[in-house]
Amino acid sequence: MTMVKAQDSAGELIAGRYRLLEVVLREEGRACWDGEDIAFGRPVVLTWTRLGEHRGEGTREPAADRIMRAAEILGPACPGRVAAVLDVVEEPGFVWTVTERPPGAPLTELLGREPLDHVRAARIGLGVLDVLTAAHLEGVHHGELGPSQVWSDEHGTVTVTGFGVTAATDSTRVTSPSYASPEQARGEGGAPAADFWALGAMMYALVEGRPAVQDRGQMDATLRAVDRLPVRPPVSAGPLAPAIQGLLRWDPVERVPEAVVREALTRILRQNLEETTPPEEPPAFPGPGGDLREGDRDEGRTGHTRRGRFAGRPVVLGGVLAVTVVALAVLAAVGGLPGGDDTSASGSAPSGTAAATPSAPSAPSTGSGGKPSASATPSPSATAGATVPTGFSLYRAPQGFAVALPRGWKPLETQSSDDLAYRVTFGASGDPRTLAVTYSTQLGPDPVAVWSELEPSLRAVSTGYERVGDIRPVTYRGRKGADMEWYSVSQGDQVRTFGRGFLIGGSRGFSLRWTTPADDWDTKSNRQALNVFLKTFDPKVD
Repeated sequence: MTMVKAQDSAGELIAGRYRLLEVVLREEGRACWDGEDIAFGRPVVLTWTRLGEHRGEGTREPAADRIMRAAEILGPACPGRVAAVLDVVEEPGFVWTVTERPPGAPLTELLGREPLDHVRAARIGLGVLDVLTAAHLEGVHHGELGPSQVWSDEHGTVTVTGFGVTAATDSTRVTSPSYASPEQARGEGGAPAADFWALGAMMYALVEGRPAVQDRGQMDATLRAVDRLPVRPPVSAGPLAPAIQGLLRWDPVERVPEAVVREALTRILRQNLEETTPPEEPPAFPGPGGDLREGDRDEGRTGHTRRGRFAGRPVVLGGVLAVTVVALAVLAAVGGLPGGDDTSASGSAPSGTAAATPSAPSAPSTGSGGKPSASATPSPSATAGATVPTGFSLYRAPQGFAVALPRGWKPLETQSSDDLAYRVTFGASGDPRTLAVTYSTQLGPDPVAVWSELEPSLRAVSTGYERVGDIRPVTYRGRKGADMEWYSVSQGDQVRTFGRGFLIGGSRGFSLRWTTPADDWDTKSNRQALNVFLKTFDPKVD
């Protein structure tokens, strides 16, 4: 923590290191600047926030410690959805938070334009809900949530900032008073229910073009209006109206629960997808040599069924490797990272026999030459530097890598090529989720560019393909990498895929691709599984 004098003029430095370039927004208690870290020559966002009064007893934790602790908790809990905090500079009464620049712009900029349609507002709302749910499960609430703390781009990527500024649930609110909950306005604190009120208030503003409670010019006057004035029902929200009104109930006990809101928002997006996506016949898929496998459209052929379903659950894409002619060209050009074009993008289902029959996962999987490949055995030992949690076992693959998998998971299919690249897809009978591990040997030096080159083939072979936000550069265990997420549709059910590709040296690299039903994306078990995969994966490639 560095003590500095507050600066608010372009060109001046914060902590002697961060140059203010251009103001992004100013509001009550908060200002946000585009800036530059002159030590590393990288762009940053600097946010000045007035600190609120802490009404509780005991020693108050420094704001810098709170903000950094929240960032450390939420980074792995919702990767890419909370702005990465680079530094915190605190002075009595205010704090500067230095973060990476989120994609897009804050919602305050959208609110200065035309109102949004209910579909786009629902998509943004669901992105914020994902972050809030993950944060609340980790014991972290926001307390200052408003349009200036939520960034979104044209693809619907949502990034939330501002966690940790509020000292405790009994702290007074210092920003965006129009989005304060009634209990916050009365000075009763900002428990998680207040975050959900703010979510409802933001969606209201997005579709109506104005806040549910207009700013009165002074913090106290606005907060009195929040507590005392009824909220007018939205007139332009369409099917989003019930969710908004359910979140904007005066009594926090009566606000609709998170699961109900999630179902409402997901239903809106699903209906829109069904209305805008024409039905398509599944494509025919080439075999290892490039020719169409006889019976690829035959649902009864063992190991090649494209329309099988798990009993009672939607089939998730990614259970087997499905490659189209155009994707084969991409695979040859870029070595397959990140994951090429397996069925997590194609819209094909896992084999009804290989995936749905309890005994099938234990059978040897087949490589690209059609010969059985060696089967690895889960190991109880942990990867170096990682602990395998209860319910998972470490799997050491014959290819050399290791990763902790949920108990009962085994390879569903293995594919390989002449250049030593391969893909292993994991899953379990009755579980609609899959993890695909791809090793590639002909990669370029920029993982973001590799994803970008691959995307046209994903779009070509996918039903209902829709990328979620930008392709994001990351550093994974000190290695260059990139993250990409997308939606696609299988048999009328929407799924969501998270892919992380990273280089390990030369032109070699791996990708991890995690695919789940979209409705289940943010469940605690799914988030835990993804975190375990990322923490325990060990390439072990010589």
